[in-house]
Amino acid sequence: MGQSVSETPASILIIDDHPLLRRGVAQLLELEDDLELVGDTGEPAQGVRLAAELDPDMILLDLNMPGMDGIQTLKALREAGYAGRIVMFTVSDHEDDLVAALRGGADGYLLKDMEPEEMVRQLRQAALGRMVVSESLTALLAEALRNQRSAPTTPDIHSLTQREREILRELAAGLSNKLIARKLDISEGTVKVHVKHLLKKLNLRSRVEAAVWAVQEGLE
Repeated sequence: MGQSVSETPASILIIDDHPLLRRGVAQLLELEDDLELVGDTGEPAQGVRLAAELDPDMILLDLNMPGMDGIQTLKALREAGYAGRIVMFTVSDHEDDLVAALRGGADGYLLKDMEPEEMVRQLRQAALGRMVVSESLTALLAEALRNQRSAPTTPDIHSLTQREREILRELAAGLSNKLIARKLDISEGTVKVHVKHLLKKLNLRSRVEAAVWAVQEGLE
């Protein structure tokens, strides 16, 4: 239990400007067979280069760094075509930071004050393709989405096709496009198209918003 799906460990790159923190995470991952640190840097721009070079399964990305902050780095990684998992790792539990990160294409948001064992557990979940958010933040995220839903168009589940509903249900369970494709026996490209359509129909801006909304609606 807890092992990743394949035999090869999930490769991880850390981008964080605190050397002590990078070393601490490195030591933590050394003890795990299914998680492997393949690179670390305190320079965001170098992190973007390393991501292209190493193509890790997952990037652990600090939010507050001098020069280029975590949100800018996140966008730069996505624009450069990095398609792996990006998990924000931060001390900030501010609603704005959380929403900005998830809107920017992050797959998770973990707080630095978590216990080492809990962090390993969350990284393992992220490596399996699930969305991870520190437990203390889930209520905050739901609240943030409620606050932003003052738009006149309330999402309507009935506007979705049967297939879109199935995909939304898997999204709500935190599954990645790749895992949804495998589970429903369709191509990853088809899943992407369906996700794009269902977000447009529901007037939501990201898969994370869709997942939180679906959970609130009891679609699971």
